[in-house]
Amino acid sequence: MGDPEKAKPILTAPSSVEDSFSPTPTSRSSATTVAAVECGPETLEHAYPDGGARAWLTVLGSAAFLICCGQLTAFGVFETWYSEHQLQNLSASTISWIGSIQLWVLYFSGVFLGRIFDVYGPHVILIPGSVILLLSTMITSVCTRFYQFVIVQGLCTGLAYGMLFYPCFASISTHFKKYRATAVGIAIAGSGLGGVVFPIIYRELFVRIGFGWSVRLSGFLMLALCVLGNATVTSRIPPASKRRPLLPKMDTFRDAPFVTFTAGSFLVLFALFIPSTYIANYSLSKGVSPAVSYYIVSAFNAGGICGRILPALLSDAVGRFNITAPSAFLAGVLCLALWTFADSLPVIFVFAVLYGCFTGALLAMQIPCVTQISDIEEVGTRIGVLYSIDSFAVLAGGPAAGAVLDLGHGRYEGMILLCGILHILGSAMILWAKLRVKPNILARV
Repeated sequence: MGDPEKAKPILTAPSSVEDSFSPTPTSRSSATTVAAVECGPETLEHAYPDGGARAWLTVLGSAAFLICCGQLTAFGVFETWYSEHQLQNLSASTISWIGSIQLWVLYFSGVFLGRIFDVYGPHVILIPGSVILLLSTMITSVCTRFYQFVIVQGLCTGLAYGMLFYPCFASISTHFKKYRATAVGIAIAGSGLGGVVFPIIYRELFVRIGFGWSVRLSGFLMLALCVLGNATVTSRIPPASKRRPLLPKMDTFRDAPFVTFTAGSFLVLFALFIPSTYIANYSLSKGVSPAVSYYIVSAFNAGGICGRILPALLSDAVGRFNITAPSAFLAGVLCLALWTFADSLPVIFVFAVLYGCFTGALLAMQIPCVTQISDIEEVGTRIGVLYSIDSFAVLAGGPAAGAVLDLGHGRYEGMILLCGILHILGSAMILWAKLRVKPNILARV
């Protein structure tokens, strides 16, 4: 399909950024809204504020929601705790199903939540998602059996994360075009911050006040963050006609750049969460104390904060695909060249920070890449389709890595090899997607 960056405006752009969202008389507002909807996506392309109060408040609120979602990348802390306490009789690959199901539900729900966003806007998803997150967190605090953790922490919390995740990024995409990657990067850095803070909180509180109250206190923290997010996240695009179907158009699956990028993303996502899930247990196998292993998970997510912001800033200048493909390749090289030989605590910390940086860039760049090759009115749907397909990768990744670990009788070399190869293959597919947009390998895409 055509390059959205070249779309030409049909209506006259507002005289200032503030004009694009300042209050106007009812009759004028209604006429403008009707005209914008009737004229289609090209009409809407010209009007991105790329800044202003509503736009940056949406970024702030999205970051607040994503701090809550940061526990996704901190599941290694729960994996280690469960293996020593509530679920000590189960294997690592079995326990990892809790985190994998959580990720799968988050990703798979996108195909429906993205379309609901396009039709109804963000708050019809965000408010129920906040309620489900708080309830599932409180119930997790009293779980003791494997099936209970699967249902509550896996299924329910995963759905809640999805209901916060997709409306945030789709809303940001309606406010920004030129600086979209930067805005998304700042927001998604919230998940990295959550991934740093929550493991430290749990490390300090698990041994002091117990598992139950530690998780409940994190729920109260998320309550405050959800209130902030619901008060500030908005979408610039008016809701579409409710007659539109909630399933994506078939044209989505015939768009060559989108399909190729989705395939590359699938390979990368299969591997991406393996280190964050197993890095704590890996460090224990190298003689690191359980107390220090929690901080390795935080180091992984601290690197992710830099990876989510700095490459996003750079990508607005050099191209989103030009950042994404090398980041995937370098993440694979790190697994093969550094993690394989990480036998001491300093080397493990270096790997965790660097891997977190490159994979943080991958997570931050997915949505800007998709929105760059999509019509604005289909952004929510396209994001949802991408993540729903990727959901099967994140579902299988953790247990597959655990199975390889079990086959190796506790040796991590096979799992690390799998992780590195998948990253490199995924980077090749993402590069191919870029070349299907513009065949010049040096082009800014």
